[in-house]
Amino acid sequence: MGSKDMEVQEERRHKSLLTKTILYFKKNGAKKGFKKIHNKFFRLETVSYEKWRKGALPSARELELQKKKSAAWLAAEKQGEGRCPRFSIVVPLYHTPPEYLEALIASIQAQTYELWQLCLADGSETPLGEDDLPKDERIRYQHLGGNRGIAGNTNAALQMAEGDFVVFADHDDMLAPDALYSFAELLRDHGDMDVIYSDEDKTDKKGKKFYDPHFKPDFNEDLLRSVNYICHLLAVRRSLAMEAGGFSPDYDGAQDYDFIFRCTEKARKVGHVPKILYHWRCHSASTSKDPDSKSYAFDAGQRAIEAHYRRLGIHAQVSRGLRPGMYVTHYERERDPLISVIIPTKDHREDLDRTVRSVLAHTSYTNMEWIIVENNSTQEATFDYYEQLKKEVPGVRVVTWQGEFNYSAINNYGASFARGEYLWLLNNDLEIITSDCVDEMLNPCMRPEIGIVGARLYYGDDTIQHAGVIVGLGGVAGHAFVGQPRYDCGYMGRDWCTGRLSAVTAACLMIKREVFDQIGGFSEDLAVAFNDVDLCLKAGEAGWGVLYNAQMEAYHYESKTRGLEDTPEKVKRFNGEMDLFKEKWEERLRAGDPYYNVNLTLARNDFTLRNPYEIDYEQRVK
Repeated sequence: MGSKDMEVQEERRHKSLLTKTILYFKKNGAKKGFKKIHNKFFRLETVSYEKWRKGALPSARELELQKKKSAAWLAAEKQGEGRCPRFSIVVPLYHTPPEYLEALIASIQAQTYELWQLCLADGSETPLGEDDLPKDERIRYQHLGGNRGIAGNTNAALQMAEGDFVVFADHDDMLAPDALYSFAELLRDHGDMDVIYSDEDKTDKKGKKFYDPHFKPDFNEDLLRSVNYICHLLAVRRSLAMEAGGFSPDYDGAQDYDFIFRCTEKARKVGHVPKILYHWRCHSASTSKDPDSKSYAFDAGQRAIEAHYRRLGIHAQVSRGLRPGMYVTHYERERDPLISVIIPTKDHREDLDRTVRSVLAHTSYTNMEWIIVENNSTQEATFDYYEQLKKEVPGVRVVTWQGEFNYSAINNYGASFARGEYLWLLNNDLEIITSDCVDEMLNPCMRPEIGIVGARLYYGDDTIQHAGVIVGLGGVAGHAFVGQPRYDCGYMGRDWCTGRLSAVTAACLMIKREVFDQIGGFSEDLAVAFNDVDLCLKAGEAGWGVLYNAQMEAYHYESKTRGLEDTPEKVKRFNGEMDLFKEKWEERLRAGDPYYNVNLTLARNDFTLRNPYEIDYEQRVK
């Protein structure tokens, strides 16, 4: 093709693009049109899983390279340099459709890491024939002579295992070709890991269409207590699996959930590979397609959590959650420590009164003191209200901060007057709506490993204002699921599942006083922005857990007192504090949030897929 022809084609392409752009503007209006251009320019448009998966799958060249690396590892082992892990894949069979078993075995034989053993324990009435399984010395088959239930059949397969690690798979699912290689690679770098799990997706009956990917956080025991997010693909060191006692028939339907608890309780380390390494087949009898098809499984799941708490000596009540497979824990306490409620405020006495009254209306807890931090109010009625409040509510003190607004300094000042073991920080524009609100904040905060507890907050229109903080959103940090409807469970139920997070908002936050003092309270150089995220990260760095309690709910009528960032001075201050935070926590930002997933976007807060063209954080900070 000559240069003239190329110029003509390029001109036609530009005209076609211009025509499409004009038509889009006419159809959708200027606002959506410019948003489309903005997203396209910055590569922030959403991407379908089908498109994402095509770009994420390892190429034939990459798979071949994995085989070569595996062979090199084995050669090095023969020279006495390290050990390559052996995997035993255990699969219980029962009336398994031949085409499903064939697909499962084919996916295992296609592994780029060859040090595996497949253990099949069949509880069907009729054994498989000699020609029903491929001729592969790594495949072991045992007919059990009768169905022992899913736990019993799995235990029989487990007894056949000889590998260093046991990998669990269902008889109708499939493994990605790089599954075992990915686990082996992680173990070469972290040999003390006893439990490993991966991300997963679903596939249709034919195993051709893939959808509903579950991109998981790193190990999160509190999230696990809310939902079995680990599920597949799971590998457990064989010695630990035996020590844990295998699968218990008492929890059939949730036998894997119970088993995961017993293994993670004893594991030295739990590893996570953020790759889709398992394909969960959906058909009419599958819980992945129809949760109600095995409702007994959810009762068993509740009992598994209760047994987990008993083993750990934790006193708690467990109930079913908003959706099948989700659970709620209410922790119990043995004493009633003094709580110091700290509320900074400036005028807006109606808002402050609603905050105080809503707490009192939703608790019978009395061992509290109230520290109202007065910050330059100008209305005489505000000071009249303080006197009225002190008469009506026991334990109220008003202390005066005379400096300019600095959220960090004001809260530190309020805390200096506190006598309580626990500090409950509240904004003055909240309305608590959860019964037993003190129990929901205090009881989990009294757990010895927890330093901070946060809440689930809504705007006045019943959309989410805060469901935890994800470090890295927008290049710095952002609230999860902002704007979603209150009863929308969000991505994989994360809205409504209590779990560990890197940070929560200080608009409604409880912190142990010893933790507050240990980490030096709020960093006062962060006067307005990101000070609560910084507080939580400091607590996490000091070894304390930060818990998002999805059961603690309140309305948050945000920014009523201070106002919005809508002046040049405020914007300049915000940008300066953002840069300060990024510099202070640069390594953490580069590493990524362990309670998120590298495959999810940092451009939005809705847990959608990361666009392959999305600008990396490293590029943003330069």
